[in-house]
Amino acid sequence: MQKFTATADFAPHSNESRRVQALRKAIFAIADGLNPVVDLCRIHVDGLDNLPADGRFLLVGNHTSSGLPEIVLIPYFVHRRLGVRVRGLATRSLGDVGGLARDVLQAAGAVVGDQDTAAELMRQDATLLVFPGGGRDMLKFKGEEYQLRWEGRSGFARLAIAHDYRIVPVALVGGDDVYLSLVQRGSGWERMTRTIGERIHGVTGVGIPLARGLGPTIIPRPQRMYLRFGQPIDTHRPQGVHPGEWETDVKQRAQTALETALADLQSLRAGDPFRHLNPLRWTRAVS
Repeated sequence: MQKFTATADFAPHSNESRRVQALRKAIFAIADGLNPVVDLCRIHVDGLDNLPADGRFLLVGNHTSSGLPEIVLIPYFVHRRLGVRVRGLATRSLGDVGGLARDVLQAAGAVVGDQDTAAELMRQDATLLVFPGGGRDMLKFKGEEYQLRWEGRSGFARLAIAHDYRIVPVALVGGDDVYLSLVQRGSGWERMTRTIGERIHGVTGVGIPLARGLGPTIIPRPQRMYLRFGQPIDTHRPQGVHPGEWETDVKQRAQTALETALADLQSLRAGDPFRHLNPLRWTRAVS
């Protein structure tokens, strides 16, 4: 089975099959054509001016329980602003995906997020996106909306420092409200389902969240999305600072910036009468 490789998008696309090349062109042609439709959805987005024009930066974001808005909207708006293709660093299980799904993911820019792959992409000055919490960030239980579960992970900071890459925190609010969590972490249900949960979602020590969508159904609840790109964080280590201390500092600054942006966006959303996409509130939507 073919694996995702770091060089799949370079020199120029020499390692891509013709089908992947065709899919890549189609995906970005569709994305460009969807601009008017996206504008009609009134997605709140700010901070685009913070994106370094050279595209040489690492986006660090929060996963939501729905798992989809952030992986679609972040690359979309970066591409719309700078015209670059964002390479998403995904879990190792991505390398086991086969068939058309593999080709679509590769065409969209996804790669297995190991250190070697990310380092090669940084040497090529690519624009990267990572969610340090991985699958744990998506497994939200009642009361955990928009909380980061990074479990002390700082590999992204170490990588950015090694390649003098700026980090751009990017927060998305709305995705954790598409479904409502019904059980708490540590509840009887959560503890009882940890073994089977590990087999299903691959995260150890975490059970299966129970959630509902619109009413008692699994239909997603209509929610407006709020996206913010933060100020770039310089990762160049000052003289005299221990590498380990600097890595911890960079990681903490990125996490704090992201948590602050999430809190700010939730406050913004609280006063938005259009947050549930009520068409009668369209003209009063927070800009």
